[in-house]
Amino acid sequence: MTADAFIHLPDLRDRVTQPAQSLLRLTPEMFAMWESRARAAGLPASWRLSDEAIEASRLALLGDHQSGEDLWIYSYGSLMWDPGFHFAEVRLADVEGYQRRFTLRIDLGRGSRDHPALMLSLEQQPGCCRGLAFRIAAADVHAESAILWRREMLRGGYAPAMVPMTTPQGPITALAFVSNTAHPSYVGELPFAETAATIARGKGVLGTNREYLVQLAMQLEALGIVDPYVAQLHASISAA
Repeated sequence: MTADAFIHLPDLRDRVTQPAQSLLRLTPEMFAMWESRARAAGLPASWRLSDEAIEASRLALLGDHQSGEDLWIYSYGSLMWDPGFHFAEVRLADVEGYQRRFTLRIDLGRGSRDHPALMLSLEQQPGCCRGLAFRIAAADVHAESAILWRREMLRGGYAPAMVPMTTPQGPITALAFVSNTAHPSYVGELPFAETAATIARGKGVLGTNREYLVQLAMQLEALGIVDPYVAQLHASISAA
């Protein structure tokens, strides 16, 4: 990260995991460690997309990216506190016509076969989703996006897209991982009580689903982002 990456959000500096300390910075070496853990847990070779499929997905969207252009990455969940990639700038960013929702049921990471979890996705719904936009410098785009792709597209649960959005410093177009409604893990927006109960029970090798929700709620609060859906879930889980 450059020295002035947090020029627009100086208080965020201490609330973002440095890439070197991130367990989710999926370099080939880190990826191999997670692959080993998955196989040790008894998952078959088909537990994830192949390296070739992941890279083909990335190149399908970014293969024509001009070498001299930076790339913005939109974050609305865990990327907001643990992006896992090097970036040169971060801004608040608003995306019209989308909302963050827990619509992916998972049995890895913060979920397991016995205690499945729900993870966030970006749903096309009326309203506006406020998150963060991270700018990757042009020289780092392909290396850093490949690391990000291994994390976000491990099982193909998202549909990467370039989405226009607004920031206090001006309009941008950023890469966003939006809902892939055709994916087997996609369950859509469940009734609130079922969503809360699943998050309360979910746990896996990366920790609990509850911890994820708490981290999300705390980061949104620190950034002054009001999200009634997340706030209501957080209050429900805390009360339970």
